[in-house]
Amino acid sequence: MLDANVKAQLKGYLVNITQPIELVASLDDGAKSREMLGLLEDIVSLTDKATLIRDSNDKRTPSFMIRRAGTDIGVRFAGLPMGHEFTSLVLALLQVGGHPSKATQDLIEQVKNLEGDYAFETYFSLSCQNCPDVVQALNLMAVLNRRISHVAIDGALFQDEVDARKVMAVPTIFLNGEPFGQGRMELEQIVAKLDSGAVARAAEKLKGKEPFEVLVIGGGPAGAAAAIYTARKGIRTGVVTERFGGQVLDTMGIENFISVPHTEGPKLVAQLEQHVKDYDVDIMNLQKVEKLIPAATDGGLHEVRLESGATLKARSVILSTGARWRHMNVPGEEEYRNAGVAYCPHCDGPLFKGKDVAVIGGGNSGVEAAIDLAGIVKHVTLIEYDSQLRADAVLQRKLFSLPNVKVITSALTTEVLGDGSKVIGLTYKDRNHDTSHVIDLQGIFVQIGLVPNTEFLVDAVALSPRGEIEVDHRGGTSIPGIFAAGDATTTPFKQIVIAMGEGSKAALSAFDYLIRLAPEHVEAAPAEAVAA
Repeated sequence: MLDANVKAQLKGYLVNITQPIELVASLDDGAKSREMLGLLEDIVSLTDKATLIRDSNDKRTPSFMIRRAGTDIGVRFAGLPMGHEFTSLVLALLQVGGHPSKATQDLIEQVKNLEGDYAFETYFSLSCQNCPDVVQALNLMAVLNRRISHVAIDGALFQDEVDARKVMAVPTIFLNGEPFGQGRMELEQIVAKLDSGAVARAAEKLKGKEPFEVLVIGGGPAGAAAAIYTARKGIRTGVVTERFGGQVLDTMGIENFISVPHTEGPKLVAQLEQHVKDYDVDIMNLQKVEKLIPAATDGGLHEVRLESGATLKARSVILSTGARWRHMNVPGEEEYRNAGVAYCPHCDGPLFKGKDVAVIGGGNSGVEAAIDLAGIVKHVTLIEYDSQLRADAVLQRKLFSLPNVKVITSALTTEVLGDGSKVIGLTYKDRNHDTSHVIDLQGIFVQIGLVPNTEFLVDAVALSPRGEIEVDHRGGTSIPGIFAAGDATTTPFKQIVIAMGEGSKAALSAFDYLIRLAPEHVEAAPAEAVAA
């Protein structure tokens, strides 16, 4: 099942198992069961700490449980955890086998102290880059707390179950048989949702923080670069972010990051976060900013209010809040979001195998989505508002070579149609003839660009008509001491490498601003920072 190179790497990881584990397999005579058996036999051959047991009593076949020998501590995979989920498999083997997690001790204790019985089920797809965070978080919780169980289910393999439970986006989490959440969730988010007092405790902890010299709002590429540059200057730096990594976490393949021929969003984010943590930066993750109140006087403290009720203060601020997927804003879109309306073809595409879908948008993202989906679904209709596609020529040639793709240009999507529980079609207007048309389908993938995350800044700094933060050549905004960088700004070309450069520039501008303040404003700054 595994090639020699992967086996060698896996064997190196498995030496960290300290307690014997059992791989309890529920198999039949099908092809997927044979693949699973091959995988489990490979694992057992690589360590003397694992034993393979055949037990076909589980309700899902093929599936297997990783169980700590002599206990009920374990996790179950229904389907083959390959692709993006292979890391989840490796971590599950290690953690069930006694190897400690890298989670903070406070968070580990919080999981251990959860009261109640929690039976989690997560539906994933092997092409979903958002799913591993959820699977790994819930697996760890099941290892730490015996009253928690978790089954990770490959939705493409258990299609009847997916249809019955109306799962149309991944990851989708059920708790005790009821919907619990959809989309990427980190361990802290899941625990906070179960522990009602977690938000209040976190807010109280944040309230006690001393003012920062630089506070970066946003943890994407621009924010990470800004934090590294300011921290290297020796000044007190904080990063407050709703989710570290931002939009890059939802990016499948990255092939234009100079010097790195290919990487994936989650991998790049993990490297960014580790790089930031190499410096003395206070990262405040999972915190949404509600309001920015600029300082009343030049050199004064800017105030940042969080949704949790906490308030942070800083001598200078770098805004790097990024952007999010643009919605069509037509009737039915919000009602059927995650019920046929999707924004991530890589994540949710496998759930529409053999079905008819539409892609909205004819730029690079839309055409790439249509190409990817064409290999999974029955038929793809690409709808573009303009009279021609805007994607690169090489992508268009590939698109038009596919037999199960239809392209409609000069078309405006006007409504998402549904039956009350899921998408059944859409309507669009032919802009050339002013006629309305209906397309019957089961899925709609929206790929029409980005919207800056700047709603909380309306009364704080100058914004463009598109809602972007207006910046000068140094990254400065309309307010002294407040800088901005990345996809949320008026800087053209929304690219990772450009965001990093702009974040670095904003950081250097913030540092220059700080060292030029009058002496009474810099008493709190470290002497070495002022002298640098």
